Amino acid sequence: MVSKINGKLFAEMIIQGAQNLSNHADLVDSLNVYPVPDGDTGTNMNLTMTSGRESVEENLSQHIGELGKTYSKGLLMGARGNSGVILSQLFRGFSKNLEAYDEINAQQLAESFKAGVETAYKAIMKPVEGTILTVARDAADAAMRKVEETEDCIELMTYILEEAEISLENTPNLLPVLKEVGVVDSGGKGLVVVYAGFLKALKGETVSAETAKLDKDSLVNEEHDFHGVINTEDIVYGYCTEMMVRFGKNKKVFDEQTFREDMSTYGDSLLVINDDEIVKVHVHSEKPGDVFNYGQQYGELIKLKVENMREQHREVVKKEQVSQSDAQTPETVETAVIAISMGDGISELFKSMGATHMISGGQTMNPSTEDIVKVIEQSQCKRAIILPNNKNIMMASEQAADIVGAEAVVIPTKSIPQGIAALFNYDESDALEVNKTRMVESLEAVTSGSVTYAVRDTKIDGVEIKKDAFMGLVEDKIVTSNENEFETVKGLLSEMIQDDSEIITMIVGEDANASLTSDIETWLETSYPEIELDQHDGQQPVYQYLFSVE
Repeated sequence: MVSKINGKLFAEMIIQGAQNLSNHADLVDSLNVYPVPDGDTGTNMNLTMTSGRESVEENLSQHIGELGKTYSKGLLMGARGNSGVILSQLFRGFSKNLEAYDEINAQQLAESFKAGVETAYKAIMKPVEGTILTVARDAADAAMRKVEETEDCIELMTYILEEAEISLENTPNLLPVLKEVGVVDSGGKGLVVVYAGFLKALKGETVSAETAKLDKDSLVNEEHDFHGVINTEDIVYGYCTEMMVRFGKNKKVFDEQTFREDMSTYGDSLLVINDDEIVKVHVHSEKPGDVFNYGQQYGELIKLKVENMREQHREVVKKEQVSQSDAQTPETVETAVIAISMGDGISELFKSMGATHMISGGQTMNPSTEDIVKVIEQSQCKRAIILPNNKNIMMASEQAADIVGAEAVVIPTKSIPQGIAALFNYDESDALEVNKTRMVESLEAVTSGSVTYAVRDTKIDGVEIKKDAFMGLVEDKIVTSNENEFETVKGLLSEMIQDDSEIITMIVGEDANASLTSDIETWLETSYPEIELDQHDGQQPVYQYLFSVE
């Protein structure tokens, strides 16, 4: 029985919760409703929770109230994506309720969960049921019921976890899109995983740190250690290859020893981690396709990743050749116009239109609240305009605007094309609020579209989607899918173009085919001769094409 929780035990709960989330981040990512190659709920929650954990480990305190402040600040600054921001708000309210205590009992623990939910709901303008918020609320309500009959924090946390799991399983009944795709809410799953870590800590158990190593390397763009490698040609196995396989019926029976031995023939730096449902693999190989083909014998491939280490080494060498004197320092300005960008071409376009500072980010890696705060502070500006250019960066941007000393506003741009339209309406001679009003109004005239590929079979919004087929999205809704990319583009633009459309902007990604790009130009000029085409080389990852129609 545990009747009291002090700072030391709470710190252990945080550490084990973060560890467990790290272990399951890939699984949480795989629950993304849309089959796009950048499902990142688990990634964002993991990085947010890790930031909170690191703050706690650096400032341990027996006083639970003081530790809670440290934890809350770490989560706030490390929050990435909407899921990470919501997680930070849940534990902001939780920690606020701890401030007056040296240690807490079961009653105060239950009240803290309840306070966390109240804070998170207040922070979200339009809460949606069937999400992490619902799971958190149902668990907190359960805590308030259970604490009437127990003083044992272990018994209380056990009940909280059970009710959170029940609530998670019910999310498809509250959010129709989850039922259509056949998944539970990814953010809710992440929260359940954290709560499971809390319970382990209260029981005196630990979560294996070994498992987390693969997950962390899998979830972050890995920069390999090339110590001792002078020539790129010296790299024997050139591709960092990772996969996650969900075991399937009527597939080869998994035996860990046999699997390891077979996998070792494909390369070096092998790491294999498995449980009853999934095996995760990290290996440096010369033939990634062979690794994936072998893994597919055991079940469904649910996450794949390949990085060209030779190319990475070339970039490392190139960076080392740039002298320190050439390094740029952040520009100081009166008004900072900060754009979140993906792709060098898009960044150059934003700069040419008046953006003073760029933050690398977007679908594949959302910047944290702290990343945005640092740019504003280093600019020494009096005023700041933030363009998130992605709906999943909106909340982190708003948190940053609330924290900084400068007067800061967020233009609610949900896409790169919207960011371009907003910047087109920026006038540095006008007051901040005047610019904000005009830039926000400009977004109403822009329809944004994108083309990418599917990472799994599914059906959503009435559209049948096959793995590796191309998808066309208007805003964040999939409107067409086809194995032929040109047909996908034509289907997408046919949905976007209206009778009064005047301009089409096409931003070409790093993986786009030059011949196809030329075909798209010809088709547009022939089919819509009255509409002006404005083309840019964006060099963005993941999305072969970004479009806007005005």
